[in-house]
Amino acid sequence: MSVASQPNKTPDTSGAAKKTSKDGGIGELIKIIIHALIIALVVRTALFQPFNIPSGSLIPTLLVGDYVMVSKYSYGWSRYSVPVISSILPSGRLWAGEGPKRGDIAVFKLPKDNSTDFIKRVIGLPGDRIQMRQGRLFINGTMVQREQAGSYLVKDEFGRDKEVPKYIETLPNGVKHEVIEIQGDTGYYDNTDEYVVPPGNYFMMGDNRDNSDDSRDLAAVGYVPLDNFVGKGQIIFFSVADDASPLAFWQWPWTVRGSRLFSLIR
Repeated sequence: MSVASQPNKTPDTSGAAKKTSKDGGIGELIKIIIHALIIALVVRTALFQPFNIPSGSLIPTLLVGDYVMVSKYSYGWSRYSVPVISSILPSGRLWAGEGPKRGDIAVFKLPKDNSTDFIKRVIGLPGDRIQMRQGRLFINGTMVQREQAGSYLVKDEFGRDKEVPKYIETLPNGVKHEVIEIQGDTGYYDNTDEYVVPPGNYFMMGDNRDNSDDSRDLAAVGYVPLDNFVGKGQIIFFSVADDASPLAFWQWPWTVRGSRLFSLIR
């Protein structure tokens, strides 16, 4: 009896090869995702952090609806800027460098609760004497140079358009920045006692001088310790109208402030 013989066949391993390649591809993809998440976490925790501007205290420099990127490394790191190091760094800063400079826009933790994020401009350094007299800023007894720069359109308490005085101030280190005076030079904090900034602390103010909770109110904000600084404002990376939602992308052609995108903070 003859038996039909099966032809010799080379074992087909193509299916196994494909399956192995597919499994390897998925594994590599997972690794890439994990690595990307770790890098994003490190960047977000130690290098940069985004913040949105919810109030008009820094108008005209920063507007409600601006989204800014803050560099955490500019002033070194503390338990407030990188909470994960709080267990190994109960006080002080790592690699603080020269610290905040006069004129910097900086994010800090509100001293009275050490948790609320505020953003203001650095006006006074440790040991400085700061005072407002009839709307003019004095630092160490010298009046800061201020030049008229036209007017600025804001909303009054009734939501109506109102033009207010705008000025350019030049701080002692040469930093120029714009300020507005909604109530002219007669606002509540346009005449103050002299503040003496304690060692290791800074005096912070908003550019919207008559609408800013800042170091002039010692009970609410007061002097800001170096440890409380989170970082320095660097760039406006996104901006929408103050009454618009940043998530409503279908409205972006009308609500995005294109001229403010990727502009440096000064």
